Amino acid sequence: MTQNAVHPSDVTDELLAAYETVIGLEVHCQLLTESKLFARDYNQFGTEPNTNIGPLTIALPGTLPKINKKAVEYAIRLGIACGCSISRRTIFDRKNYFYPDLPKGYQISQDKKPICINGGVTISLKHDGRPVEKVIRFHHIHLEEDAGKSVHDGSHTETMLDYNRAGTPLVEMVSEPDLRSAEETGAFVTEIRRLVRYLGISDGNMEEGSLRCDVNVSIRKKGAEQYGTKVEIKNMNSIRNMMRAIAFEEKRQVSMLENGELIQQETRMFDVESGQTYGMRVKETMNDYRYFPDPDLSPIVVSEEWLASIKDSMPALPHELREKFVSQYGIPAYDAAVLTDTRELAGYFEAVCAKTNAYKAVSNWLMGPVKSYLNDREGDIAHFPISAQSLADLIALSESGVVSNSVATQKIFPVLLAEPQRAPSEIASANNWLQNSNTNELESLVDEVISAMPDKVDAYKKGKKGLMGLFVGEVMKKSNGTADPKLVNQLLAQKL
Repeated sequence: MTQNAVHPSDVTDELLAAYETVIGLEVHCQLLTESKLFARDYNQFGTEPNTNIGPLTIALPGTLPKINKKAVEYAIRLGIACGCSISRRTIFDRKNYFYPDLPKGYQISQDKKPICINGGVTISLKHDGRPVEKVIRFHHIHLEEDAGKSVHDGSHTETMLDYNRAGTPLVEMVSEPDLRSAEETGAFVTEIRRLVRYLGISDGNMEEGSLRCDVNVSIRKKGAEQYGTKVEIKNMNSIRNMMRAIAFEEKRQVSMLENGELIQQETRMFDVESGQTYGMRVKETMNDYRYFPDPDLSPIVVSEEWLASIKDSMPALPHELREKFVSQYGIPAYDAAVLTDTRELAGYFEAVCAKTNAYKAVSNWLMGPVKSYLNDREGDIAHFPISAQSLADLIALSESGVVSNSVATQKIFPVLLAEPQRAPSEIASANNWLQNSNTNELESLVDEVISAMPDKVDAYKKGKKGLMGLFVGEVMKKSNGTADPKLVNQLLAQKL
């Protein structure tokens, strides 16, 4: 390397702009079946090490695998959601490699005949302030079993093995190299996580390893047709760290090309502390795995009847609900995107809308006070204490003018959170929070405020119309927030 060598830290945005990043993903998703892919052992996370294992999991001689039909169904469900072609006849293969966490010395996977072919996922990004959609294609989706887990001690001299995870059913989603940035990749994985949760086939928890990604990154000059040499970054279990790894790898590869160095096809890991990738091993080729059909497993035949029954059981998908919320409930597209972030939130929105026709108000409440409450507690709507009926009743009080919006959000809502069994109307009555529309009473309060602030009244009459908010606020204080603000505004306007 010369003295004028370009280091990754020297790579500027201008230099990056001369190159194009090409990214493809292999997304591994654990399926929420009760048992493993080929054995009866429990498929559970968080249990004591080596407790969910049986003779087949640890590869005792004479044991034979048997396919978990529910896992196949889940894979087909994902394929349907992604618009894939479903293979009517598929087989399993042995992927041979030797590693301590692989008891058999091979992994049962799919090579030549994956369960799902093609398809894709649509992502949405903002470009120049406007949403832009892009389809990220899949090459295929296949089923396979997970390996065990290696746990390295602090001294780096011993490795402990936990085989609880060995045999857990996985779907691996292999994308085409359609991604062009860390932002697109983050949006892609976010959409996949949302999709598998909607389908109920996985919890998608990256922190627990039930969703993890291998990221293939290459660089080429802008306008070039030939792909560069790809580098694989293994086992990314955080969207944020995945995006950090891609950002560093872009600069590393650009600096190497600028220095005239050859990029080696290899497997790299990401160091969270330094924010850098580092080499782990030279990348294997397909021939290294010596794939061949597993002789112990019969082909899986997907009948038209079985496929039809799976299609009939499919839930509404995020994009379908977004369209429904805009067309049926008349809320903005932005609101619909927020409210369909999770299946549970979308379900709660519809449950409240079934009790009231103030659909936009429901949306505002869920994106405002409800979301703030959940964010403060790092919770989700499944643990929200207020029922759909109670929230609809509270919205009705506010929309009809029985209570003011500020009283509903700042006073009744906190009480309802603490005592969700109480009716919103009863809370309002018990605390004298019902909105006062008595003209005579309010006129008296307006007179008091005007009399107490002669200098402000004089300034208002001289043109400082912004003071109207001050007068309204003072009347609202005197009424303990129960005055009808519209009537207060009218009375003040008349008297001023």
